[in-house]
Amino acid sequence: MIGGSMVALVTPMRDSGEVCWQSLEGLIEFHLLNGTQGIVAVGTTGESATLSVAEHTEVIRFVIDKVNKQVPVIAGTGANATWEAVELTGRAKDLGADACLLVTPYYNKPSQEGLYQHFRALSEVDIPQLLYNVPGRTACDLLPVTIARLQSEKNIIGIKEATGSIERMREIKQLCPDFILLSGDDATSMDFMLQGGHGVVSVTANVAPKAMRNLCDLSVAGEIEQATRINNLLMPLHQSLFVEANPIPVKYALNHMGLIPEGIRLPLTVLADEFHARLQDALYHSGVTA
Repeated sequence: MIGGSMVALVTPMRDSGEVCWQSLEGLIEFHLLNGTQGIVAVGTTGESATLSVAEHTEVIRFVIDKVNKQVPVIAGTGANATWEAVELTGRAKDLGADACLLVTPYYNKPSQEGLYQHFRALSEVDIPQLLYNVPGRTACDLLPVTIARLQSEKNIIGIKEATGSIERMREIKQLCPDFILLSGDDATSMDFMLQGGHGVVSVTANVAPKAMRNLCDLSVAGEIEQATRINNLLMPLHQSLFVEANPIPVKYALNHMGLIPEGIRLPLTVLADEFHARLQDALYHSGVTA
C-alpha cells in the first residue's frame, strides 16, 4: 500500500559530487529502522536534474536491492522531455520499482493538453504511476480538470500534490475519489491528511522519520489533538528545511547529524552560514539530535 510517511530521499554525495553509496545504504537502514513507510528514490529532492541517466538508474537499482521489498520503493522518473521520462520509467519497471513518481515537465511550460498527452504516453509503461504537481519549482500547474481526464488512463493511480492548497486537494478528491492522494508540502501535510489524504512524500522525514511516521498515523486516523501536538514540534523543521532551495537545507541537516557527507552538485551549493543556527535550532526543537 502506498501511503503514510514516504521519504523524498536525498542522494548522498561526496565533496567531489560522486554518489556516496555507503551513506545511501546507511540512510536506507535509518528509514527502515524508524518506520518510514515508503522511499522515493531520485525524486527532485534526490537531485534527479543533475544525475546522469546511468547514475539515476543505478541509484534506483541500489535502493530497490537494499530495501528488499520491506517497504514500497517509488522511483522518480519524470522529465521535461516525454521520451526521456518514458525511458526512465521503463528502466524503473525493469528494475522492480513498486511505482514511479512523475513530475510535470519543467521549464518548457506545456499547456494542459500537452500535460495530458505527456502523462497519457507515460501511462503506456506498465507500472503504477503517481503524478507530481509542484508549480513553484516547475512553472507548470497540473490542474484538477486535467487530473480528472488522466484518472481513467491505465497505470495512473494517484498524485503527489505540492501546492500546499487544501482547497486544491479537496477538488482533486471530489473529481478523483479513487486516487491515492499524497501531500508534497510538509507544512500543510497534517491538514491534507485530516481532510482525507493518504500520506505525504516528505522532506522532513529525511531527518525526523519516526516523528513523521507518528504524525501520519495520527492524521490519517483523524486524531487531531495528538497529530497537532507533533506537527507543532515539527513546524520549525518543516519551515527551516526550505530557507534555501531544497535539498540544500536537508543535506546540511543530515550532514550535521553525521549521516551523510557535505556534497551537493552545482548549480546547488552548500547551505549559507547565516542559516546554520536556524537549522540547528529547528532540529533541537523537533527532538532531532546530532
